Order: sequence, then C-alpha cells, then structure tokens
Amino acid sequence: MVGRGYTIFDTAIGRCGIIWSSTGVVAVQLPEAREMDTRRRIFQVHPEAREQQPPLNAELAIEGIVGLLQGNDPNFSDVSLDAGGVPGFNRRVYEYACTIPRGETRTYHEVAKALGASGAAHSVAQAVAKNRYMLIVPCHRVLEAGNYTDRLSPYGGVISKRRLLALEGAHPVASKTLFEVLLPVAPPRPST
Repeated sequence: MVGRGYTIFDTAIGRCGIIWSSTGVVAVQLPEAREMDTRRRIFQVHPEAREQQPPLNAELAIEGIVGLLQGNDPNFSDVSLDAGGVPGFNRRVYEYACTIPRGETRTYHEVAKALGASGAAHSVAQAVAKNRYMLIVPCHRVLEAGNYTDRLSPYGGVISKRRLLALEGAHPVASKTLFEVLLPVAPPRPST
C-alpha cells in the first residue's frame, strides 16, 4: 500500500473513521454529528487518504474500538501506530496513558510527575489535546485538576471525555458549572 487509507465503521456511539499508513494507524476519528461531518474532518486533516478496505492492523484496531464502545475491555497491544511526527514527550504521555486501567483517571499533574517532569502539566495537557489515536491511546482518562471532563481533541468529534469514561464505568467525574467558570474571572465586589 502506498500513501494513506481510511474507512468509516459502525460503533455503539455512531460512525467512526480510522486512517492508516503502511506503518500503522495514523489516527482515529470519533463520530461527528453526521457521517458527512466525520468524513469532512478526515479530509481536512488527511486530504491524501483514500477510502479502502482496511488492512489487518486497522481491522484489529476497529474490532477493539467497537468492543470498547460496547463496554468491553479490549487489548490494543497488537495494534501498530504510525508515530511519525509525534514529539518524544507526547509519545511518553501516550505510553503512560495506555497504562491507566479502565475505569480510572489521572490528572495532567499526576502524569507529568510520573514522567519525571512534575512542572510539565501544561505540556501533558497539550499532548493529550493532540492525541490522534483516540481510544487506542486512552487520553480520555487524563483529566485536568479537579477531574473536570472537557472536550476531546479534534479527533474526538462530538463525544465528550465524560461519555467515554461513563462507557468504561469510570467513577463519576465533575464538570465545571457556569458558576465555577465565571467565578475566577468575576471582578471583586467593592467593599462598603
């Protein structure tokens, strides 16, 4: 195979996409609101990819993703990833994310500390935001302080971390309320 291929496949949460090269999985695209939007996102990020029958490696990834979204606990260890262009620190974050057990979460700070870079929580957050291997590399298990569940990376479609964690049976996590978002930026009250 020359270049990159992709396919769209059915899951319990909608039609996902997977992009691959001869080296391995390049990216996973979780569903957008409509399949057309999922395809559009794939074309925006990978305009060179052509729709094809997936090779065995991509089939293994698809099978695992479908299973995970049905509540199973798949093993992605046999799935090869194409990590070309992924910075070394990001790879370390992804490797660590793969060790977080299903149903558990870690904060950006905890991951940074585990990697021996305790002051690098922001860098961990940036790596998580750039995760293109959604679900294969479970960065949805890495949360900001306070376990707030925010939106996923651009490959996350309309699915939230909260929904993915709920599918995995993770402990309930809190999301920021409007009050919590606005309070830090509200001007102080004048003293009377």
